[in-house]
Amino acid sequence: MQYANQYSIPRIVIGATQSGSGKTTIVTGLLAALKERGLKVQSFKVGPDYIDPGYHKLASGRTAHNLDTWLTPEQAVPAIFAAACEGADIAVVEGVMGLYDGGRRGVSSTAQVAKLLDAPVLLVIDAKSMGASAAAIAQGFRDYDPEVQLAGVLLNRLGSDTHEAMIREAMKAIDMEVYGALRRNEELKLPERHLGLLPVQENEEQDVVDKIGQAVGSQLDLEALLELAKAAKPLIFQELFLENEQKPTVCRLGVAQDEAFSFYYPTSLNILKHFGAELVLFSPLRDNSLPEVDGLLIGGGFPEMFAAQLSANKSLRQEIREKAAAGMPIYAECGGYMYLMDSLQDFAGEVHAMTGVFSGQAVMTKKLQMVGYVEAVLMGDSLLGSKGTKLHGHEFHFSVEQAAEDGKRPFCFTKLRNNQTYGAGRQCKNALGSYLHLHFAGCPEAAKSFVEKCLAWKLEKERE
Repeated sequence: MQYANQYSIPRIVIGATQSGSGKTTIVTGLLAALKERGLKVQSFKVGPDYIDPGYHKLASGRTAHNLDTWLTPEQAVPAIFAAACEGADIAVVEGVMGLYDGGRRGVSSTAQVAKLLDAPVLLVIDAKSMGASAAAIAQGFRDYDPEVQLAGVLLNRLGSDTHEAMIREAMKAIDMEVYGALRRNEELKLPERHLGLLPVQENEEQDVVDKIGQAVGSQLDLEALLELAKAAKPLIFQELFLENEQKPTVCRLGVAQDEAFSFYYPTSLNILKHFGAELVLFSPLRDNSLPEVDGLLIGGGFPEMFAAQLSANKSLRQEIREKAAAGMPIYAECGGYMYLMDSLQDFAGEVHAMTGVFSGQAVMTKKLQMVGYVEAVLMGDSLLGSKGTKLHGHEFHFSVEQAAEDGKRPFCFTKLRNNQTYGAGRQCKNALGSYLHLHFAGCPEAAKSFVEKCLAWKLEKERE
């Protein structure tokens, strides 16, 4: 059932010409600067990124949310946005890649999301080694799609006052407002590794975030930016109700959460709670035993960076293997899937024992093996639904699977970029794992099925 709603909140989208232009650093600094002003800032990240939102939260103090039109339906994006903004004074949306980049035909691009939110856009331009050409780039981005409200630019990595004056003059000639001009400062870089930025769970460099906030706050025209955000019109959207009322708690779902496993979409977890799951956090790194739960969710992350520590926790590995053998519902994504295999070979070539729920070994490589949106079809009945169920997901991994045997493959993936179809993933009783990342707001029926399987297992255990 859908109901039309109108929602007003100042909002701004920060896009860029391309990846690496400095969006995340600027947005992190902007969030910190606005928070310093006493504003409650709600942030968002366009696309399936798990890591950037962690820095958002570190800067703003509020949980960041993802907006993605492949993982969820288009009409769900404004609803997710409005729900997350409750109690906030302003919303800041960080884009993905270049302004018009996304999946095929611009799916889940920053431009598409900005139009869905009816929000003004500021374009980050890396102006290093560039003069008046920056204005030509800005004009091209503005003219490419007149429906995008490209209101101005943020100039990044400027070298001097003269450099800034040159570009400002060129921007004035095309009637393009400059909302900020940031100097080059290599000290304000966020730490990186093979999947992008180092996750906040391992970093939490509050001092760096504070310094970025001070730099951005002093070099951006915050007053003009706030006025632009306030000019955004009321957002008209269809609120999506999964059911008329939220279900009471029916089961306890253990969620792996620590430095090794941290890739979860907050709204996705809320969908599980909506269907009656009480989420109970546990750490595969530190907990010697599982909490009292009726199922497990083991998300993605960096098990390869903590393989020795995970392997050393023999009691938990054994308990998870025994629970899987007994039929406990277990859903694992990417890093979680690797953890459920027999072993994991790290970047140094060392092999570490994992839980052994699935036969085979995850092997880290120096080459990115897959990145992109994926359509998956369940090849048989599983905890996520019945045979033939279609799911939209995302993959991003450096590891490959070396299976000891073919095993049962519950998914059939179709890569959007070349329409190739291939079998992937594993199922063993009620344990299901693959490299696929899902967002349950895009497949609530899968979340409902998962919770129902956990409840069924709970009731079965109670009868024994």
